[in-house]
This record gives sequence, structure tokens and C-alpha cells, in this order.
Amino acid sequence: MEQSKIHKRQILAAVIGNALEWYDFVVYGFLTVIISRLFFPSDSEYASLLMAMATFGVGFFMRPVGGILIGMYADRKGRKAALQLIILLMTISIAMIAFAPTYAAIGAAAPVLIVLARLLQGMATGGEFASATSFLVESAPPGRRGFYGSLQMVGQSVAALAGATAGMLITQGLTPEQIDSWGWRLPFIFGLLIGPVGLWIRRHLKETEAFVEASQSTEEPVGLMALWRLYRRSIAVSFGLVVSGTIMYYVVLIYMPTYAKTQLDIPLGQAFIAQVAGLLCLTVGTPFFGILSDRIGRRPVLMLACALYFILPYPLFSWLQADPGLFRLAVMQVILCSAVAVGFGAISTALAEQFPVRMRSTGLALAYNFAVMLFGGFAQLIVTWLIKATGTPLAPAYYVMFGAVVGLSAAYFLTERFRDEVLH
Repeated sequence: MEQSKIHKRQILAAVIGNALEWYDFVVYGFLTVIISRLFFPSDSEYASLLMAMATFGVGFFMRPVGGILIGMYADRKGRKAALQLIILLMTISIAMIAFAPTYAAIGAAAPVLIVLARLLQGMATGGEFASATSFLVESAPPGRRGFYGSLQMVGQSVAALAGATAGMLITQGLTPEQIDSWGWRLPFIFGLLIGPVGLWIRRHLKETEAFVEASQSTEEPVGLMALWRLYRRSIAVSFGLVVSGTIMYYVVLIYMPTYAKTQLDIPLGQAFIAQVAGLLCLTVGTPFFGILSDRIGRRPVLMLACALYFILPYPLFSWLQADPGLFRLAVMQVILCSAVAVGFGAISTALAEQFPVRMRSTGLALAYNFAVMLFGGFAQLIVTWLIKATGTPLAPAYYVMFGAVVGLSAAYFLTERFRDEVLH
């Protein structure tokens, strides 16, 4: 019984640390509209917004670098050591944003500070998914890997929920002048909790048995070229699955407040209310689909998710466009976030099962971070450009549907290992 309690505390600690880590990364995306006018002033609101979105995307350039370096570190020194390093890097970067002087105070140096902070954040989050997923999946008892892996995505959902809630509170509770003066800093200052809380939590983690056993082998972890040669199919399949998931995440979860405000003239406070409603469904639903994947496999759950990603966006965006408002936006977010929960329930474990222990973090980091960098990090920028180029606010639906086709193809070629008792 005592051992069971210790194990549960380990898993809870991993999920809480993961949520704190992702909160600091996504809250910038939620506050893009505000940050754009404070740090990237321009005569054109569209140009100012594009620059702020590009800076959000800049953080993703460092994700493959950070992911590979920290992934290799995790495969050599352990999951715990990597997770502690990530927390330290994120704490420094969030402090840089929280206390950065605006453009009005120091001119061009202000956006430079933001860009540097986003680069550091990108390096930290580049290692977070692979290290945290490896830890959770390797900690799972037989037959429950899907559920344990889904907790990685629950952590991301809680982070997005916290970020949306913070945005809702400041936009509803403060005047526009207060928000521009000091209110926008509050969500980032709250994120500084990641330092003392996150480090304390992760200092008490226990290394996974799977890694300890693998590390006792005299065989050295393979390098990047050998990883690609031996597991190129696994990397390609993982890449494709992440493309669909990351487009949904950054369009539906991160971009929507900006979209509602700039394209539909829905007040930002109302957009955050709709976002919170959808994220509650996502957070609650994700573990159930993780459990379902333990019973019927990862492939059918992921194929269902991609089918929903393809079918739902266009009619929902059209319905919202016909009569923009809080009610329709909230309904759309609840439906789309519930669809995201289907994929999120199975994807982390499915990816982890494609690689062996001694190269799991590196393999995950390679496939995940390149996909997120190319298709997720610049999703806001791509969608904003598409809307301008096509002249239709339905452009986000087309981008999501493209990702769904890529993900469906990848899911078909997934190597199914949900019945394996031991994950090597």
C-alpha cells in the first residue's frame, strides 16, 4: 500500500510539473493581441499582430535543438535530471518576459528581450514532451500505458486552461488602461511559481525502473544518424501524428482568442470564457480516451480523432461566421476540444511505443519538435496570412483539415504495441 502511495505521488508530481512548464509557454500565445501593441507597435494593426505571432513562432526554432540535446541528456543521465534542467531554463525565460520593459520605455531593445526569452522557452519545452512522456509511460503498470501517457496531455490541457483563465480574469476584471500598464504581466508573474514549486516537485521524482535497467547495459545509446537509420519509419509516423495534433492544438486552443477578437469582433473577455469551457472538456475527456486506447489500441483511437479533425472544422467555422457571438463560439470550442481529447488520449503513448528505452527521449524529441516547429509554432502566423491572402475567415478550417489528412495517413502505418506487457 505504501509503495502504491509513493507511486501515485510520483505520477502526480510529474503531471503538475508538466502543467507548470507548459503554462509558461502557452500564456504568451493567449496574450498575443495585447503583447503586439506593447512590444511591436506599428501603424498597421495587422503588421503589429504578425510580428507578435512571428515572435511566438520564433520560440519553436529552438525546440528541435533543445529537444535533441535534452533528449540525449535524458537518455544518458535519466528522465529526472532532464526534467529538473528544463524547469530551471523555463524559470529564467518567464522572468525575462514578466519584467521586460515595453517598447515605449526602451524602444527596440524591448522586442529583442521578448525574442530572447522565447528562444530560451523554446529550448526548455523542446525537451519537456519527450522527457515527461518517457517518464510517465515507463512508470505505467502493464495494461495502463495509454492512461498514464494521456496524463502528459492532461498537463498540457491544464496549462492551457490556466492560461485561458488568467486571460479571462485580467480582461474581465481590469480596464484596458490597467491591462496595458501592468495587468498583462500578472499571468507571467504567476508563471514564476514554476521555479520554486517545479524544482521542489521534480527533485523528489524517482528515476523509472525501465531507464535504470537499460542504463546498466554496457551498450551506449545510439547517435542521431543511427537513430534515423534504424527507426526512420517510427520517426516518420510520429512526425505525421504530431502534425495533426499540433495544428489542432495551436489553432483551436491557442489562436482562437486572437481569431475571435480580430476576425469576428468578439470581445477578448468573451473569447476567453468560450476557451475555458472548451478546455474543461478537453482536460476531463483526455484520460478516458487514454483508457480506451489501452482496451482497443492506439490506432483506432487516433484514426477516429483525425477523422473528427477533418469533418468538424469547416461546418463549425461557417456556423460561427454566420452569426458571431459568445454562445456559438463556446459551442464550437466545446465540440472541437472534445475532438482534440480523443487524439490527446492516445498520442503520447503511441509515440513512446515507437522507440526503445535507450533512445526513446531522443526519438520522441526529434519527431515531435520538428513537427511542432513547422506546423504548430507558426500556425497563428500561417492562419493569419491565409485569412489575408484568401479573404475568408474560414481559412483556419482548411489548415486543420490538411493536418487531419496527414495524421490519418500516419495513424494507418502506426506500429501497434498496446498488447505488449513490457515496453522495452
